[in-house]
Amino acid sequence: MMITPVHHFRDIERKPEYLQPEKCVPPPSHASVGTMWFIRDGCGIACAVVTWMLVFYADFVVLLVMLVPSRDYVYSVINGTLFNTLAFLALASHFRAMLTDPGAVPKGNATKEFIESLQLKPGQVVYKCPKCCSIKPDRAHHCSVCKRCIRKMDHHCPWVNNCVGENNQKYFVLFTMYIALISLHALIMVGFHFLYCFEEDWTKCSSFSPPTTVILLILLCFEALLFLIFTSVMFGTQVHSICTDETGIEQLKKEERRWAKKTKWMNMKAVFGHPFSIAWLSPFATPDQGKADPYQYVV
Repeated sequence: MMITPVHHFRDIERKPEYLQPEKCVPPPSHASVGTMWFIRDGCGIACAVVTWMLVFYADFVVLLVMLVPSRDYVYSVINGTLFNTLAFLALASHFRAMLTDPGAVPKGNATKEFIESLQLKPGQVVYKCPKCCSIKPDRAHHCSVCKRCIRKMDHHCPWVNNCVGENNQKYFVLFTMYIALISLHALIMVGFHFLYCFEEDWTKCSSFSPPTTVILLILLCFEALLFLIFTSVMFGTQVHSICTDETGIEQLKKEERRWAKKTKWMNMKAVFGHPFSIAWLSPFATPDQGKADPYQYVV
């Protein structure tokens, strides 16, 4: 089998004896299924906490500064319900993206027994990660923060304190979408509230003093505009990545395409589940992605 330039990015071994399995500590005998996935990274935890605090701040300003003092009861109920529903879905998506195993390859599986079970044929290639001592499936990359090889790793996002990979990309896409929507909704409400306060008495359009009201609204406007731009760009790049079936790392490294090309619709269903339904928009619905093919370890 001819080796292409992309293989220079990987640690390649052609024969089992070259993989040095005796230097790998076997994975734990007990199954890790059912245990919670959580990355203990200080920066990521801080970013995740800040994310939740910013959403709570936006909810505080929307409810107590703009909607509760409003004389239009119907306007307050509709916008309050819509904003809080979107905020709840955004936080639920963030929670799932953060605590879902993104597709970690079993650590330390580069053992002699596992290599022999692959039944390598002449010319076949397997990839070994020297950092986590794992036999890497095709399209898997090592994350220095998670300290694991991740299937179809797109990137490591500190805002969700996790890698975005095969198993949690849906939740990350939903998180960026819902944050963009509540940011846009907040900006529209801030604009209407400023117009209302200019036409009416500033002391009557909010429960807070006029200077405090202005400061809170300006801060919310800045936060909403910043995250609307950021999450909209991230949402667009993620949808493009899904449709083209090429992760961010693969695009960055310009890796040669070695996997079968599928339609955009098939790629979307592979991430969000089969078939198309309202569950695509729910962070509580787990997409059916099937079982990993053990032979994708071999090229």
